[in-house]
Amino acid sequence: MEEFEQEVIERWGDTDAYKQSSARTSKYTQADFAAAKIDQEAATELFVYAFGNGLAVDSEKSQAAVAAHRAAISKWFYECSVEMQKNLALMYLADPRFKKYYDGRVNGLAQYVHDAILAQ
Repeated sequence: MEEFEQEVIERWGDTDAYKQSSARTSKYTQADFAAAKIDQEAATELFVYAFGNGLAVDSEKSQAAVAAHRAAISKWFYECSVEMQKNLALMYLADPRFKKYYDGRVNGLAQYVHDAILAQ
């Protein structure tokens, strides 16, 4: 079992999103997972660009990053509504692992991603 799989099952195992994600990913090859990571990284890079250029969280470029983020999740894992994405944004600040992922790219990025997602 993956390192975080038990935690995921305990927290979200009864949700439709988890069931949809499990059904999709159970059929994925290594190449599929690599492609999903590329899409996720591309969305993150859009946030990095907007943040690095001091763009407002409600700017066109920032909101394009928000849309790309939601699209990557919906394409590879589960249908990610705006409401679901906003819940994820809360987790990006509350869970140190997610905060570290974003802030490891650029210090302050986790807050920016959070704020941009909530601004939509």
